[in-house]
Amino acid sequence: MTQRGRATRSTGPSGRPRRADGPRGGDRAGAPRGDLGARRTRLREVIEPVVAEAGYDLEDLSVSRAGRRHVVRVIVDADGGINLDAVADVSRAVSAALDAAEEAGGDLVAGEYQLEVSSPGVDRPLTLPRHWRRNVGRLVKVTVRGAAGLPEQRAAGDRQLTGRVVEADDERVVLETDSGRAGHPYAALGPGRVQVEFSRLDEIDEADDIDDIDDEDDVEDEER
Repeated sequence: MTQRGRATRSTGPSGRPRRADGPRGGDRAGAPRGDLGARRTRLREVIEPVVAEAGYDLEDLSVSRAGRRHVVRVIVDADGGINLDAVADVSRAVSAALDAAEEAGGDLVAGEYQLEVSSPGVDRPLTLPRHWRRNVGRLVKVTVRGAAGLPEQRAAGDRQLTGRVVEADDERVVLETDSGRAGHPYAALGPGRVQVEFSRLDEIDEADDIDDIDDEDDVEDEER
């Protein structure tokens, strides 16, 4: 079954956290904690090629604190969606790449960390052409910027538009509303938001009910 929600796979038996052993335990007393933004950049350099080689897009990568450890969240997607088996395959490949990178070049994430690989949920904003393309047929709410619209629209300023995605290419998206179909260049649109249609619940993935992480610790200092 194709997953369009948060299909999730954590590394290790039962999703246990991974521990950086030996001198790489940077969270121990006297060791530098480092900067989450810099860690995120280093992680992306390792993870993005692995995800691309597997045939998927790296949609997001975040590093956050969860109690005494870090959580590394990786979100991947592809045309047609990504299923749980594919998420598991990507998770194993990313985990192996991180292990190899740490063996070769030292600490990527100081101390304990948990790797989590998942697919996007329906609540993630549509910001790139591929996001719109992958949501053809769905109902979307989006802000149309007045300054980028037609001259007669500029006086009204920005406006909210709800319509169904009919088609999307690299330049624009065609939305069907009660007023008919119209094309909109991406430069004129804010982030799109998929609308849940209760009459079409069969299209919502069961994976939407899966939590990204089963952890009672507060997640803080998240870097995106």
